[in-house]
Amino acid sequence: MSTSSFLDGDLMSAAAQRKTARTARISSWDQSGLNEDAFVVLPGETAVLADIEGPGKLTHLWFVQTCRRILGPGLIPYSKSGVAMMEIHNALGLNYEDSDPDYYRKVIIKMFWDDSETPNVIAPIGDFFCLGHSMAANFQSMPFTVSVKPSEEKKFGGAAAFNCYLPMPFNKRARVEIENQGEDAYFQYFYIDYELRPAPFDPSEILYFHAHWRRENPTNGWAPDNMQTNSLETQVPNLDGKNNYTILETTGSGTYIGCNHSVLHHQGTWWGEGDDMIFIDDDKWPPSMHGTGGEDYFTQGWGMQKNAYPFCGTIIHEEDVPGYQVSYRWHLPDPVRFNSKIRVTLEHGHANHLRDDWASTAYWYQTLPGPALAIPPVTARLPNRPQVKPPPSYDGKSGVNVLTDLQKQNIKQRDDRMKEFVDDRNKWLERRAAASRERAKSNVELAKDIRKRFFESLK
Repeated sequence: MSTSSFLDGDLMSAAAQRKTARTARISSWDQSGLNEDAFVVLPGETAVLADIEGPGKLTHLWFVQTCRRILGPGLIPYSKSGVAMMEIHNALGLNYEDSDPDYYRKVIIKMFWDDSETPNVIAPIGDFFCLGHSMAANFQSMPFTVSVKPSEEKKFGGAAAFNCYLPMPFNKRARVEIENQGEDAYFQYFYIDYELRPAPFDPSEILYFHAHWRRENPTNGWAPDNMQTNSLETQVPNLDGKNNYTILETTGSGTYIGCNHSVLHHQGTWWGEGDDMIFIDDDKWPPSMHGTGGEDYFTQGWGMQKNAYPFCGTIIHEEDVPGYQVSYRWHLPDPVRFNSKIRVTLEHGHANHLRDDWASTAYWYQTLPGPALAIPPVTARLPNRPQVKPPPSYDGKSGVNVLTDLQKQNIKQRDDRMKEFVDDRNKWLERRAAASRERAKSNVELAKDIRKRFFESLK
């Protein structure tokens, strides 16, 4: 059997082929031997999760994270606990905290390959792993999975475990970073599995992994809000695709492998009537790939269904969370190849008549140098979620319920306890953040040592 035919076999055959390579892992494990296994990234900080010298490829990412807001003083100081968050119901009086509902959009992931000075991957941490709207939801597909326990399902900021199995090759260097652009400390547990190779990938063949998040809120729809989807008045021609929502636009040579797509639809009709149009290389009109509707691109029909298949499906269905839909499509068995440029687009309603909140993460492989990718600031990334306005706080001085001395004393006691509790937690966070920085440096040295021993073993 030739090498080429072996490599072109099924997915499981790869493990049965002998290969000169070395598998390794960089993780957040507590190198002191204790159990503080998460990196702590303080607000405004960037943590380097991995910095690996090549040649090699990343083979698997596992991420678990949290970002807690302290709402009141707990009875258990964090400095005396062994956990990253108190998973105790707030009704019991032992603690008072919650997860930042927006943190999956506030924290961003960045990846750099070889000599790239700007990130080749940049996206909010949730959206990169297909968690749209900062809303936790279970799903499984071939390249990505998200696991959520029942009590956190369909919650903004709900706890989740992420996996990505897309291969990410590099010749010189791979660097993975997390940047906390939020207001609270962020905890990151992670595995970054990779393999080293004895020789570089052929520069004429290697394509580098890219991912980029975009958002239009609202999309640039031309119709008034009361012009419903599929009404007679929406039937106007779109014969250039210029005002479509853009999922991906890049130059170079490569392969588009798919996207996740998050919608908040305001009209209460249907968001997905717009056609997909993919313009490749020298396309003018029509594009090389022209589809027939939003759900058609995501390979569903008569709307989106509540399923998650290996290469397409629904993550959040609009019937479960009214107005919200998160979908995905992976072009892994049917890659979309381009030689000079590509623009992947989708109409927001037929002929772009709808004004909805759309966001997407595109995934592709291409030659370097890649495009200079950037994403909007935090304020333009926050999820569009329902807000319940609380009543104004009572000032204690007017009305029928004038505070007693005991009530005033207990309010002050609560404030004093809150300060003491927060001060203790902040010191604990500073200590753990400092340890995380040292651990990040140590991970670089551990990776260097593994690489050194691998190449020495080849002599």
